[in-house]
Amino acid sequence: MTKQTELPMPTQQPEPAQAEPAQPKRTFEDTLALLEDHVRRLDSGELPLEDALGVFEQGVGLVRECQQLLDDADRRIVELSPGPQGIEEHSFDGGARGQD
Repeated sequence: MTKQTELPMPTQQPEPAQAEPAQPKRTFEDTLALLEDHVRRLDSGELPLEDALGVFEQGVGLVRECQQLLDDADRRIVELSPGPQGIEEHSFDGGARGQD
């Protein structure tokens, strides 16, 4: 009787994962509306504890997202003022100049 040896089957390499298209960022207003909805759901008192904790955790993430959007907007704000060579742009400091 002849013993047959089994050859290992070539392993197929998994296809590289297709990169998911980047989700468009939410606007500040959309993020804030979603956060307000989370707050209403928590304030209702009708969520079971585990669900309420999940909604709370999502809300914390939304607060951070809102803060990042505000920080980004703040960096884009400039103050225009007359200068020796016409109008000059300066970072807007919210009136904090000279307040040390």
